[in-house]
Amino acid sequence: MDRSFLDWPFFEDHHRDLAAALDDWCAANLPVDHGDVDAACRGLVAALGQGGWLRHSGGEALDVRTLCLIRETLARHDALADFAFAMQGLGMGAISLFGTPEQRAWLDRTRAGTAISAFALTEPGSGSDVAATTTTAEKVEGGYRLSGEKTYISNGGIADLYVIFARTGEAPGARGLSAFLMPAETAGLSIAERIEVIAPHPLATLRMEGAFLPDAALIGQPGQGFKLAMSVLDVFRPTVGAAALGMARRAFDEALARTASRRIQGEALASLQMVQGHLADMALKIDAAALLIYRAAWTKDRGASRISREAAMAKLYATEAAQEVIDMAVQLHGGDGVKHGVKVEELYREIRALRIYEGASDVQRLIIARSVMP
Repeated sequence: MDRSFLDWPFFEDHHRDLAAALDDWCAANLPVDHGDVDAACRGLVAALGQGGWLRHSGGEALDVRTLCLIRETLARHDALADFAFAMQGLGMGAISLFGTPEQRAWLDRTRAGTAISAFALTEPGSGSDVAATTTTAEKVEGGYRLSGEKTYISNGGIADLYVIFARTGEAPGARGLSAFLMPAETAGLSIAERIEVIAPHPLATLRMEGAFLPDAALIGQPGQGFKLAMSVLDVFRPTVGAAALGMARRAFDEALARTASRRIQGEALASLQMVQGHLADMALKIDAAALLIYRAAWTKDRGASRISREAAMAKLYATEAAQEVIDMAVQLHGGDGVKHGVKVEELYREIRALRIYEGASDVQRLIIARSVMP
């Protein structure tokens, strides 16, 4: 793989050392068997914890460049490994940024890989429109009772704890939401449905029926749930782009190998100028995506309180570009590109969801437009 991007001024020596060490770890441990996706994810979380990689997923300070480098590297080797790492970070992002000392005690377990976390924001009637959340948290003596449903929740069904966003009613719309830390064994919380998607991941619909949580489960202040969620997504949206970038790099490497070895009319496929044009376009999209991703990450790490515009640009461009790069890699593989078991076919299925989750592409366009309009 081309590693020249690590010489860009966005990075410090410890980032370069981490990328090299993780690449070696991935080569020795990935990919894993995806046959039983729940077992695979549990095993990956444990292995990432034992390898020390999950210590970067939460804590006092989240280094976004490190998060992006880890996700890019894992995704290049095994998209499910990237998923396992990402959900430990996203699931505990609210606790890392806003949690009380008691809540932060969970970080010892999620960073060690002995507990699995999940971020429960999406509902059947409110995906991109967080303000339309209908799950309620009714204030009662000593705590809250939560009722409602969350859906497409990553790690749903295997998580040990969930960060749940619910309406507490301090104000209309987004200003009336709060966030709660809910252990999986909470009475009144159940798995209503396991969801199968194009690339297997543990996903579920959660149902809460008067699930009681004590006051200590509230993350931050009442009514700050939307602000909290957006702060977490500010950090993790560039990392979605980084995962897409890792998949695009892998597809590009597969395309380079294929076009060098495949012969047409006695010459390598790569000798055709049209093929060279496609390879050039792929390389261009990869570098452009990397620049946007690591600009956003560097800006956050330099102390910016919010990077909504930079994160939206990075997530939008990188995921859309990766889809195009992977599609061309499939095309350059010919019939083998759609054959089950071929890497580019796997990548083709894996990349599609990244243009939807943590803010669909058109939502990112709205964020960018509003940031530049007078």
